Amino acid sequence: MKRVIEKTDDGSATLFVPELNEHYHSIKGARTESQHIFIHMGLDASDMLSPRILEIGFGTGLNAWLTLEEAERSHRNIHYTGLELYPLEWPIIEQLGYVRDSEQLTINNQPVTVIELFKQLHISPWEEEVCLSPHFTLRKVQADFNEWIFRSLPDSPDIIYFDAFAPEKQPEMWSQELFNRLYVLLSNDGILTTYCAKGVIRRMLQTAGFVVERLPGPPGGKREILRARKQV
Repeated sequence: MKRVIEKTDDGSATLFVPELNEHYHSIKGARTESQHIFIHMGLDASDMLSPRILEIGFGTGLNAWLTLEEAERSHRNIHYTGLELYPLEWPIIEQLGYVRDSEQLTINNQPVTVIELFKQLHISPWEEEVCLSPHFTLRKVQADFNEWIFRSLPDSPDIIYFDAFAPEKQPEMWSQELFNRLYVLLSNDGILTTYCAKGVIRRMLQTAGFVVERLPGPPGGKREILRARKQV
């Protein structure tokens, strides 16, 4: 599929897919949206000291990168699994400009060049666990969500970033059967967070067993988002 780079309102970039008439992120602010929905309302809302995160829709890797930054800031040990059927090539990701050549991140009290670490996040092998920093381990999986999610997983995720394309663009990614399966997989008191606040999606999550909250959306963006908890 063809992808076009577009700037969003907060200055960060996203990709537009003409074939689907869909953006990877909100045009109101790609980085702002990801930080709000998945870090502030997802990771920060979890009490797990060493959370296991499952991302549905690895995409540009922005959510994973923001999570790595937060892991190093908070010193929480995070194991991150990113699921993506159509991986993007590094030359495309590099053009998005999510990090700059001059930026550095302090790891183990030593400065690390951010662009090199960000590149490793994208060019690291698929289907393997890679320790990108002392507090962040990544495993990327190239697979169809509808098939992969029904396999036996070694560990239950504590947090799910549900970041697939919109229901009207990819309806097969937003079914009752899949949400039922995610509820079973998620650890007790685990969290699922998503940008989609449609009533039909909220009701699917509730039917699966989740306790669902409607929360304020990111600044300047969507009015509401959803956060669902598994409380047993």
